[in-house]
Amino acid sequence: MDQRSDRIAAIATGIGTGLIVLMVAWLIVNRIAAIFWEAPVGPVVAIAVAMLGAIGTAIVVGSRLVRSLAN
Repeated sequence: MDQRSDRIAAIATGIGTGLIVLMVAWLIVNRIAAIFWEAPVGPVVAIAVAMLGAIGTAIVVGSRLVRSLAN
């Protein structure tokens, strides 16, 4: 049986989860970073942390879903 569509859906779900983490992390980390750093540094630190969290989440969630298809 061809499971390509299930794999693509699992990867898309991982990417979607990563984007949700990006939005929430950006909001939270930007508020915290604004306390410690001024305008140019705070948002850059916030988006960098949010992107790292989002990429990590997308990889972990997507790979777990793809692995669960193999079982």
